[in-house]
Amino acid sequence: MEEKDFFLLEKEIKYIFRDTKLLTVALTHSSYCNENRKKGFTVSNERSEFLGDSILSVITAEFLYNRFPDADEGFLTRTRAALVCEDTLAQFANSISLGDYMLFGKGESASSGGRHRKSTIADAFEALIAAIYLDGGMESAKNFVLPFIESNVEKVIKIGTEDYKSRLQRIVQQTPEEELTYVLVGEEGPPHDRIFSYEVYLNSNLLGKGKGRSKREAEQVAAREALVLLGELDEEPS
Repeated sequence: MEEKDFFLLEKEIKYIFRDTKLLTVALTHSSYCNENRKKGFTVSNERSEFLGDSILSVITAEFLYNRFPDADEGFLTRTRAALVCEDTLAQFANSISLGDYMLFGKGESASSGGRHRKSTIADAFEALIAAIYLDGGMESAKNFVLPFIESNVEKVIKIGTEDYKSRLQRIVQQTPEEELTYVLVGEEGPPHDRIFSYEVYLNSNLLGKGKGRSKREAEQVAAREALVLLGELDEEPS
């Protein structure tokens, strides 16, 4: 793998890797592998992201279980979802400038703003968790993750744990005969950089449109536009 100077990152996260190859893999985007496959670069951070997602979920669940001993399952589930969602993880990643350390293909880095894309840096944050876990075990992973969780849990609870789709669905369900439908209306871009377009309808009435780099993100954007139209949200995101 390509060597990068991770000293500042290790200083920021307060963890020194014994095996820096694990860190390099965690910060390698698939576009870099695609452009350098002939040179033997075949391992991106996608597998690490998968592992990191599970580790993050366990750490967060245990923290919430102990922090809120009287809370019911619904509250714990919603709060965990809000703490590990793409937006929150992207904020965590930005706080340590994680995108600046990533390896990208030239096209991804230069033309599509990959270093600052929410989905990309959120995935890298999960991959970083996996790298720390593989290098130093669960306690090291907890020591890295918990400060982010602890400093954001009250904010998440105060703002609310419903995402836009859930909030829109709850409002619509107040009238049983109403039906909410999300429709995929377009896809564009190369396989590693897709843009999805969705529309959300209340019965046959168009309420909102949204674009995103994942289907979920596009649906959320469409749901938010619908909530603005219904007067449930301000025009600009807070």
